[in-house]
Amino acid sequence: MYFAALLARTEDGWEASDTELDDVETLSDLADLAREASPDEDTVLVLIEQEDAWFGVVRVDGEEDPRIYVSDAAAAARSSYGEILLTDELLGREPGDDGDDLDALDLDGTEDGESDDADDDADGDAGSAEAAVPHGPVGDTEILQDLGVSEKELRSMSDDALGEIAEALGASEVLETVR
Repeated sequence: MYFAALLARTEDGWEASDTELDDVETLSDLADLAREASPDEDTVLVLIEQEDAWFGVVRVDGEEDPRIYVSDAAAAARSSYGEILLTDELLGREPGDDGDDLDALDLDGTEDGESDDADDDADGDAGSAEAAVPHGPVGDTEILQDLGVSEKELRSMSDDALGEIAEALGASEVLETVR
């Protein structure tokens, strides 16, 4: 199960809204959604979590490029929302490096070439795809530094990371209203 919310910083404090990510296909779509939440180009945080598996923070400050932090890239890579956040740049890859790997995935065992995928696993190709997405955190570990959440705190967040982030920002009450 997923939870996604927008936290927009205003002159009156933080405002929260839950958000549906069904129409979001790219990081650019997500950034546009965040910008719509703050017409004054204030800081907007997109908080995404998948139960106890991983969480992600996307920070949009006006028209600047979004900044991203994902707590566990390997876990996020197995989810459609995580794939939005795990850009080639974030993973340190050249654009398009993962195209063949995604085509080679046999997710339900019904695609043509199932036996070829098994051969690939034996040859170690699957290991290279796995190595492309590291286990553990990726992204901007200082994404919330100026808002009171240090790199060390971000990396050590527990199962309720979004709650801990909201509390550190002084936004736990507004986040709870949309949970």
